[in-house]
Amino acid sequence: MKPARFSSRAVLTAQTAKPALPMWKIVPTHDENGKMLTDFMMLLPKLRQQPKVYIERTVLSIEAVLACYREVVFADVNLSINVLWVSLRHRSGVVLEIAGAIRDRVPEALLVGHYTGREA
Repeated sequence: MKPARFSSRAVLTAQTAKPALPMWKIVPTHDENGKMLTDFMMLLPKLRQQPKVYIERTVLSIEAVLACYREVVFADVNLSINVLWVSLRHRSGVVLEIAGAIRDRVPEALLVGHYTGREA
């Protein structure tokens, strides 16, 4: 699947035919001004097993959400492990905001978070 542009600032890729490159080789860690970026990951359960049309529709839905946020710098859908990776400029609450908007469009998407071991 070809990379699909969703804004002038970022590219969402869906890797299918070739082994995925390690994220540390492709993910930016700093923006154009040298400020550190933040990132998050979402699981897309069983996406690679879906028909091509479903995968394309899912990627387009994710692109539509990400295009609304100027903070987004990079996004990648890795079909071999059913994961969405998003790198963005820091803004308080933006990760949950974007993840929630993606879940509205792609309900099966699950935000991967850090487990602290503390109960609420």
